[in-house]
Amino acid sequence: MRVWLRAHGLQALVHIGALIPLGVMIADYAQDRLTVNPIQELTLRTGKVALVLLVLSLACTPLNTLFGFRGALRVRRALGLYGFLYVVLHLLVFTVLDYVGDLALIVQTVLEKYYIVAGLAAFVLLVPLAVTSTRGWQRRLGQRWRALHRLVYLAVPLAVLHFALLVKSLVGRPEPLLWGALVLGLLALRIPAVRRAVARWRDRVRHTTSEWRVANRKWRMANSK
Repeated sequence: MRVWLRAHGLQALVHIGALIPLGVMIADYAQDRLTVNPIQELTLRTGKVALVLLVLSLACTPLNTLFGFRGALRVRRALGLYGFLYVVLHLLVFTVLDYVGDLALIVQTVLEKYYIVAGLAAFVLLVPLAVTSTRGWQRRLGQRWRALHRLVYLAVPLAVLHFALLVKSLVGRPEPLLWGALVLGLLALRIPAVRRAVARWRDRVRHTTSEWRVANRKWRMANSK
């Protein structure tokens, strides 16, 4: 069991953690435990969970760069796909529950509200990433697969912009700004020069820590005699 947890524990945690919000939403909707405006509540919940999961998927590579946490790379695809699932649910709540599939009204609303345009653009960029997320597509596309999946660097900032425009007034509600700063930081860590500098800093910290441990071990051995 311990061996299995070491090998698959993080993946299991991601699957469980990503599905819990969906289960809670379904239970709250079925038992009428949402707010007086349940459609708005579902829209906000699905959007927030989608943003959290997409940002977490974007953080996987920087976590490996900063801390050598290779386990993060193994859950990156799952986080991205779960994020896309909640984006789809977010869109379905908007189009089916809120606008009852009225295409003319949906198009009119999209054209009138900039935050919807930003959110729709993020969704369009995420569609090919979700479709080509399998190993089969990775083999078929070769080097083009990496280039295509760099669209996430534009899709996630657009999702943050969608949130920021929805909030309208950031005074007293700086959450979108915090998300924006976090995403900018994660993207900055992907710049080759920054990545190399961080890698050198990480190696120096590891070397210093290793030397300190050796010195501490020698000191304890000398004082135990």
